[in-house]
Amino acid sequence: MRDTCCMCTEECLQQSRAGRLSRRAALTGAAAAAAGLVAAAPAQASPAPAARLGSRLRDLTYPLTTTFPAFAPGEEAAKRTWVTIEDDGYYLQEWRLLEHYGTHVDAPGHFVPGGRTSTELRLDELVTPAVVVDVAARAARDPDTVVTVDDLRAHERRHGRIPRGAAVLMYSGWGARAGDAAAYRGADANGTLHFPGFGAEACEWLLRRRGIRSVGVDTLSIDPGRSTTFDAHLLLAGADRYGLENLANLGRVPPAGATVVVGLIPFQDGSGGQARVFATW
Repeated sequence: MRDTCCMCTEECLQQSRAGRLSRRAALTGAAAAAAGLVAAAPAQASPAPAARLGSRLRDLTYPLTTTFPAFAPGEEAAKRTWVTIEDDGYYLQEWRLLEHYGTHVDAPGHFVPGGRTSTELRLDELVTPAVVVDVAARAARDPDTVVTVDDLRAHERRHGRIPRGAAVLMYSGWGARAGDAAAYRGADANGTLHFPGFGAEACEWLLRRRGIRSVGVDTLSIDPGRSTTFDAHLLLAGADRYGLENLANLGRVPPAGATVVVGLIPFQDGSGGQARVFATW
């Protein structure tokens, strides 16, 4: 098997140098060679040890699709197939999307001129203790509800002090609506959106009293849907902190004791961007 693979690779290289090999043929030959190498490799007794994480993991990311609810109609992502294995030897898609679509990060530069962008957020800022504040029961009755200072104090009485440098995440139960864009946006007849978010007072309290690193929500915005002044965004970005929006599965993360990992795509000059976010505890 090894001789066959070597012969295939050498022949592909020779033909390529001679200009007689198409890109598809080269890829096909390389794939065959790789398959031969895998087949010839000796079996390992056990896989390499994984990175040290908690015993529990929970994905907080929605799959990136063209049908996920956007903040405004028309801001949905679009995609098309660029090449196919059948025609080109490999598969590739082209995506068109805004930085603030799906599960994503708001960098400080999203609201503050000269604020830090996606590439300037440090890795140690993207791995933080996680606190989940549950307002789901109230949100079910009042879609305009916000996280308040009283909510934060009540959370601390039950679960301990919010750690410095934490990500404070609002669980409102809004994820149950994610499959229905109209319900998720909550727009009324006048076009005003209705969904929960962080109150300005709660945001300021977290920044001044607890020195938090970020806030996150399971809705389209860290501000409540009906906000026209985006106070929570301005406070957070003004303090050089970032936000997390459209988080999934927050109801399955403990109120305290977890760590959140934010795999932000570092778009050049990005005002934020899509991220794979998960919690471990």
